[in-house]
Formats: sequence, structure tokens, C-alpha cells
Amino acid sequence: MNRRPLIPARLPVDGYVLALLGTVGLAALLPASGAAADVAGAAATGAVALLFFLYGARLSTREALDGLRHWRLHLTVLCCTFLVFPLLGLAARGLVPAVLTPQLYSGFLFLCLVPSTIQSSIAFTSIARGNVPAALCAGSFSSLAGIVLTPLLAAALLGGDTGGLSADAVVRIVLQLLVPFLLGQALRRWVGGFLARRRKALGYVDRGSILLVVYTAFSQGMVAGIWHLVTPGRLALLLAAEAALLALMLALTWYGAGRLGFGRADRIAIQFAGSKKSLAAGLPMASVLFGAHASLAVLPLMLFHQMQLMVCAVLARRRARDPEETGAAAGTAPTLPGAAPAPVPAPPSGRDGITPPAPPR
Repeated sequence: MNRRPLIPARLPVDGYVLALLGTVGLAALLPASGAAADVAGAAATGAVALLFFLYGARLSTREALDGLRHWRLHLTVLCCTFLVFPLLGLAARGLVPAVLTPQLYSGFLFLCLVPSTIQSSIAFTSIARGNVPAALCAGSFSSLAGIVLTPLLAAALLGGDTGGLSADAVVRIVLQLLVPFLLGQALRRWVGGFLARRRKALGYVDRGSILLVVYTAFSQGMVAGIWHLVTPGRLALLLAAEAALLALMLALTWYGAGRLGFGRADRIAIQFAGSKKSLAAGLPMASVLFGAHASLAVLPLMLFHQMQLMVCAVLARRRARDPEETGAAAGTAPTLPGAAPAPVPAPPSGRDGITPPAPPR
């Protein structure tokens, strides 16, 4: 009799995660300072703008408009991302100072304000045989809403920790994220096909942009001398708090969506889009809002990002093996109301730094 192993044979700790850790190590050993820091900062800003331009050029306007038909699902994901998460983050203030230092708590709360992911939400929803078009639109709407809501929530809830939300900070975020995205949408008609044929190569651009922002943020932290505030014990407590946060959100999105009357395919999309946070969107916002303290602010987000990938990869496999899936069409993705069925796309890689594992055979 074959028994299913309690621990998966292969956890999704891929080369990109090692690259992230290596980038942090490089910033610790050789931090950019002076003129080099200015060059690295300008390069990181340009790289993030390019990332959002490419995202805008890839996103089909028709898919986004079709997704509006499923407004209840998208509203549920937005509420999870920008209402439930922030409330849990505020509740975590009770962990200060026994579990989290005030500086780590600011990063923990900022993590709760960041928009959802796009690529990994699509990938895990696809693996679990959920509503892939809904996951695509939910992640996209969350990212666009986050350009406005994340800075406003950070100013309201973090207050002095971010130095206040100045008009300059708003302009920088809009110029770095929203304007490139809209430009990509405007030029999609001419460049969309070219980008679609070079998806693999552009994945390296996505990942490289994030690595450059990580290096810049952690270099600023090293130069400012703030890393003596973090001890291994505090990191362990931070990981425990984030594990509890992720477990709670995974449970709330799954069972809450069920209580709201959503079907299984929609519940999968809500769970994977409503429980995760985007490293690609959070990093540039933190660098603008926190300045020299951005490295401590993004540390909880970086740790949560890897944790969510590992846990959701295992969960997606289990969802694909659920008894409810017996007899279901394995090669067809659930669709939005009124849309024709479409083949399940291969899980993409890039924006959120993951190449998801293939579904079990």
C-alpha cells in the first residue's frame, strides 16, 4: 500500500530565491554608497518603470473588460487585500515589543497593505484547476488599485514611520508605476505580439528589476547602519507571525468564499489571489515611502513572499487532487460567465519570481 508522503519531495525553492538571498549578501558585503548609490537608485527606478510598462503591454484590455462581469469575485479579493489584511496588521500591534520590534512591525504592517500578485496567482490557480481568467483579472485589478490605495493606507496607518505621504511621493509612485503601465497599454497594439514571442527572455527582465531594487534597498540599510536592530531570534519570531498571518488568510479566503456562495473554481481563484502579496509592487513603493529605512520595511515582505510560494505550491497540488475534481475536465480552465472555455495556459514565470512546479500526473 502506497502512502502519500507528509512532506513533498521537492519544495519550490528555485534559483531565483537563491538569487534574492545572494543579492542581500552582496548588499551586505559591497553596499552601494555615494555616487554608486545614486547610479544604482536611478537604475532601479528605470528597471521598475520598464517592468510595469511590459506588464501593461502584455495585459489584454479585452480580458480586463471581460473580467468586470465577475465583479463579486474581484470585490471579494480587493476586500481581502485592502481591508482584511490591514485589519490583521493593525491587530498585530499587540505583538510589539514581545514578538516584533517597532521597526519590524512597521514592515509587517506595510506587508499587509501591498497589493496581490499576478503571475503566481494565475500559476497556482491553473495548477489547482480553478478559474484562471478570474485570477488574472483579480490580480491585475489589485495591482492597479494598489498604486493608489497602498500609499494612502501607509500614510494613514503608518503615519510618521513613512515620513508622511508628501505630494512628491505620490508623484514618484504614479510616474514609476502607473504611467509606464498606461503607456504599455497604449502601445500594446504594436508591441504586444513581439513581447508575447519573447516571454521567456522578458521574464529575466522582470526578475532582474526586482533584484536591482532589493540591492538598492538593502545597500541603503547597510550604509545607514540599521541592521544591528535585527537579531536571529527576532527573525524567527517574525517568521512565526507571518506563518500565522498566511494560514489565517488562506483559511478566511477559502471558507469565507464558500459562505459567500462561490463555486469551487472561483474559491480557488479567491484563495490564491486574496492571500498573497506582491514583491514586485511592494519594493518600489517601500523605497519611495521609507527612504533609507526601506530595507527593514521590505524584509517582512521578502520573507512572506517566499513563504507564500512554498505553501501555495503544496496547496495547489492538493487542490488538484481533491475528490471534487474526479471526472472534471483536466485540460480545461473554468471561465468567466458567458465566456467560452479555454485551455489551461502553462503557468508563467517572471513578475513574482517563480517558476511553478508542474501539476502531478
